[in-house]
Amino acid sequence: QVQLVESGGGLVHSGGSLRLSCAASGSIVRLYAMGWYRLAPGNQRELVAVITSGGQTDYQGSAKGRFTISRDNAKNIVYLQMNGLKPEDSAVYYCRAERGREYYWGQGTRVTVSS
Repeated sequence: QVQLVESGGGLVHSGGSLRLSCAASGSIVRLYAMGWYRLAPGNQRELVAVITSGGQTDYQGSAKGRFTISRDNAKNIVYLQMNGLKPEDSAVYYCRAERGREYYWGQGTRVTVSS
C-alpha cells in the first residue's frame, strides 16, 4: 500500500509559478514510477509528467519546457515545478504511484491560473 498526499496548489496569475509536492508513504516508494496527472472540467484526466524509479522523465506536450518533475527518494516526495502557467493549466492535479499492475492515487490539489 502507498499513501499519497498532494499539496502546493493555489491561485496564481498567468505567467506565475507553483511547486506541487506529493508526499508518499507506505511501501518502498522509490521502487515506484511517479506521475502527475490533471483533471479539468469537461476534460478527461491527462498525464502531465512522469518520473521512473530510475529517474527518467517524460512530459505531456504542453508541459514540456515549462514543468519539471523531480523526486527526492530520501524524503519520499515527488515535486512538480510549474513555470509560465497559463489559464488552461487550471485543473485538479493528482499524484500517482505505479509499479506493474499496482497503482495508487492521491486526493488531488487544485491549481487555478487567472488571466
